[in-house]
Amino acid sequence: MDISSRIDTMEIIKRRAKYEYQFLQTFEAGMSLVGTEVKSLRTGDANLTDAWCTFENGELYLKSLYIAPYKYGAVNQHETRRNRKLLLKKTELKKLARRVKEKGQAIVPFRIYFSESGFAKCEIALAQGKKSYDKRETIKKRDVDRDLDRAKLNA
Repeated sequence: MDISSRIDTMEIIKRRAKYEYQFLQTFEAGMSLVGTEVKSLRTGDANLTDAWCTFENGELYLKSLYIAPYKYGAVNQHETRRNRKLLLKKTELKKLARRVKEKGQAIVPFRIYFSESGFAKCEIALAQGKKSYDKRETIKKRDVDRDLDRAKLNA
């Protein structure tokens, strides 16, 4: 069996992230997980809605990510909302730490997927919160694009 047939297409997305934040730069981070967490992620039993990132002792952690207990697991299951370490290069960590100290910038996790080599990855973004008028602009632009697509289909 070759690797291409084993690639998982599972993807967990935080849909409101692009609506609430303006992404300045994105990073791909590995995740430090235990066995039952990986199995549960492969089935798509996770929720990224409340998740957020923070620095502790110079390391980046993903907090409040919900990964459901693996339904075929034994008694020793993982904690559903434990802190999970994100694995990045030191230069990327320093860059993120420096930029987060600036006013109004945050690290937002918005996508979890499996890489071609089978490792769980979390896509994070250095982001800046949008104002309410920016959010309204986003909605208007999306509506206009949708109307144009409908007009093309009907023409």
